Amino acid sequence: MKRLTETLLRLVPAVAVAIATRPVLLAQPRLTLDYPAMAKRLVAQLALKPGEKVMSIAQAGIMADLLPHLRHEVMRAGGIDLGVIEILPEPVPETFDAAVLAKGAREARAHYKAMFRDVDAAIMMPGATPAHPAYAAMQDWLKDDLTEHRGRRTIHFHWVENGSAYPIAGQPLPIRSAIDALYQRALLETDYKALAEIERRFAAALETGEVRVTSPGGTDLRFRAGNRPVNLQDGDASQARAARGKVLIDKEVELPAGAIRVAPLEETVEGVIAFPPSQWDGRPVEGLKLRLSKGRVVEVIASSGKDAVCRWAITPSWAERSYRPDQVQPMSAGTFSPT
Repeated sequence: MKRLTETLLRLVPAVAVAIATRPVLLAQPRLTLDYPAMAKRLVAQLALKPGEKVMSIAQAGIMADLLPHLRHEVMRAGGIDLGVIEILPEPVPETFDAAVLAKGAREARAHYKAMFRDVDAAIMMPGATPAHPAYAAMQDWLKDDLTEHRGRRTIHFHWVENGSAYPIAGQPLPIRSAIDALYQRALLETDYKALAEIERRFAAALETGEVRVTSPGGTDLRFRAGNRPVNLQDGDASQARAARGKVLIDKEVELPAGAIRVAPLEETVEGVIAFPPSQWDGRPVEGLKLRLSKGRVVEVIASSGKDAVCRWAITPSWAERSYRPDQVQPMSAGTFSPT
């Protein structure tokens, strides 16, 4: 017994030292999101009129705690809450039949459109995209509204999902709590009146003639916008604003806000676009510059990964689109948010 006691006494300090010197694993800090304030802001931007019908489209498990607050705020604002449409979570299991999913999505889209006939506004939650039939069906009504001018609209509530925040080579993302804090601050603390004024001034400047865009990284691009419509993402999701919409994106209001979009006159686009270290076709690319002339990419320059850029530009998915990969597309500028 005495020998056992002496052995234990020798072991206890050793165990204590081992525990003390082990690396301590701490959970990544997370921000406690202010869901009531977020819901109040989102619904406030809709500027609901009494009796307007509102629904949300969401993916299970993503910001689920926000949804009850959203529905309550819709009712408080005098709107009619139509509940939540749940999308099929992604990624789907590998065992799912792609043909079955595609057929199901086509059929569901048509039925969803009939269901959404009387919907005035929808909130697209993080995770929902136009690839989902419910989202696409609501977009169908928004397109119809470009001629009907009823004022249907959606809020595209974006967070880190769907590639809204992603790392690039040599520039890892901040921790999730820092990203959440940034997004929440942008949503809740932006001065939307000041933002709208800044964006209107920028849009007016676009009409005055040639625009030149430069960056320290080597971008030097010139173009004219002419009388092309300029989309101002200033957070105004009211019925009156949506009724004046000229293009689809005018009816899809992004929150947090701050971007401006315009499609330049293609033949006026000249110069170079320089990219930071990035990923193309799943491969790292460095020193990338695209030279454009009359709206078309005429030269690809890269210190590494050039073949990945060229291969990405001719993948089959591009062929399914209504534009050519070598042509300039609508440009976004931002963020203009004062926060």
